[in-house]
Amino acid sequence: MNKNKIKSYLRILAISLVITACKLPYVGRNVENTTVPDKFRNSQDSSSTDTTNTADIKWRDYFKDTLLTALIDSALHNNQELNITLQEIQIHKNEVRARKGEYLPFVGVGANAGVEKTARYTRDGASEAANDIMPGKPTPDILPNYMIGFNASWEIDIWGKLHKAKRAAFNRFLASVEGKNFMVTNLVSEIARTYYELLALDNQLAIVKQNIQIQSNALEIVNLQKQSAIVTELAVRRFEAEVYHTKSLQYEVQQQIVEAENKINFLVGRFPQHVNRSSVVFTNIKPDTTFVGIPSQLLENRRDIKEAELKLVAAKLDVKVAKAQFYPSLSLEAGVGFQAFNPTVLFKAPLSLLWGLVGNLMAPLINRNAIKAAYYSSNSKQIQAVYNYERAILNAYIEVSNQMANIQNLRKNYELKSKQVNALNESITISINLFKSAQADYMEVLFTQRDALESKFDLIETQKQRLIATINMYKALGGGWN
Repeated sequence: MNKNKIKSYLRILAISLVITACKLPYVGRNVENTTVPDKFRNSQDSSSTDTTNTADIKWRDYFKDTLLTALIDSALHNNQELNITLQEIQIHKNEVRARKGEYLPFVGVGANAGVEKTARYTRDGASEAANDIMPGKPTPDILPNYMIGFNASWEIDIWGKLHKAKRAAFNRFLASVEGKNFMVTNLVSEIARTYYELLALDNQLAIVKQNIQIQSNALEIVNLQKQSAIVTELAVRRFEAEVYHTKSLQYEVQQQIVEAENKINFLVGRFPQHVNRSSVVFTNIKPDTTFVGIPSQLLENRRDIKEAELKLVAAKLDVKVAKAQFYPSLSLEAGVGFQAFNPTVLFKAPLSLLWGLVGNLMAPLINRNAIKAAYYSSNSKQIQAVYNYERAILNAYIEVSNQMANIQNLRKNYELKSKQVNALNESITISINLFKSAQADYMEVLFTQRDALESKFDLIETQKQRLIATINMYKALGGGWN
C-alpha cells in the first residue's frame, strides 16, 4: 500500500512538472518591421541606386581643417562623457563574465571547528553512551568537532537558460560599444558645428568693425555738413546713434564668441582658453558634395540602429530565459573532506573521510506569481525594444531626408543672399555720394547702411548653416564614428 501511494505521488508530481513546463502565459508581438524605402524621397534622381556613401569616409579625411581635426582628436581622448561611457562598456563586459561563470561549477574550500553537548536521552546521546568511541577512555560529555573539505555545486543547464542569459549580456555589451560609437559620431559633429559657428562669429565681428568704421566716416561727413548748414543737428544725432548701436552689437558678438569657445573647451575636456582657428577662409569654404547612397545602408552605418538591434536581440533572449524559469531545474551538489572530534586523527583515512553527492530536480508548482511577473515584464521589454528599433530606423531615414532638402534650399538661399549683399554694398557708395551732393537725405544713407549690415550678417549665417547642414548629413548617414 505504501509503495502504491508513493507511485501515485510520483505520477502526480510528474504530471505537475509537465503542466508547469508547457502551460505558459501569452507572448505578445516579437516581430520587428525593418523595411525601408528603396530611395530617399528628396533624391534628385528617383531611379538612382548608387551606393556611394559619404558615411564611409573617416572623419579625419572628411574634415580638411587641421585645426578642427586636432580639436576632435583631443576630445576623443579627454571628453568626460565619452570616458564615462567607456566605463559603462567595462561594466557590461564584467556582466558577461559573471553570466559565463554561472553555468560553470562552483567549487569552494572551507574549514570549521566547534564543540557540541549531546543530550543523553536522544538518539545520538544514547548511541554515544552505548558505543565506546574513544577506546580505553570514557566518552566525554562535550565533544569537539573539526572539519576541512571541499564542496561543489553545479546547475545543469538542461534548458540553455544560463547560456541564453550569457548571450543576452554579451549582446548588451556589444550594444554599449555601439552606443559609444554613436556618442563619438555626436561628439565629432558637435565640435565641428561649434567650430564653424565660431568661425561665423569671427567673420560677423569683422563685418561689425568694418561697419563701425564706415559709419564713423559718415558721421564726420555729417558733422562737416552741419557746420556748413547743409544738415541739421537731427541728422548728426541719428548718425551718432547708429554708430553706438553698431558698437553695442560688437560686444554682443564678442560674448557669443566667448561662449562658443568655452563650449568647445568643455567638449575637449579642458578649462577655458583660446581656441586656435582659421577664420579668414570661412566665406571661401565650399561645402563638400554628399553622397547618400541607398536607405538600406542606414541599417549598417547608423550606430544607434545597430545599438537598438543588439538590445532587441538581448531582449528576445531575456524572454527565453524568463520562460525557462517555468521548467524544472537540475542541480548537483557534492562535497569531500575530513571530519573528526580529535585533530590528531583528522586526516586518518578512510575513518575520518567523508563525502556526499546530491542531485536536486526542482520545478515551481504553486504560487508562481513572481516568475509570471518576470516573464510578462521581459515580454513587455522585448516589445519596447522592437518599437525602439523601428523608431531608430524611421528617425534615421527622416534625418537624411530633411538634410537633403536643407542642403538644396540653403544652396539656392546663399546664391540669392550673395547677390543681395553685392547690391547693397554698391548702394552704400551710391547713397553716400548722393548725400554729399544733396540728392539724398541722411535717412536713406542710414537705412542703406543698416540693410547692408543685416544682409552681410545673413550671408555669413547662411554660409554657416550650409556647412553645418553637411555635418548634419554626415552624422545622419552614420559617419564620424570610425
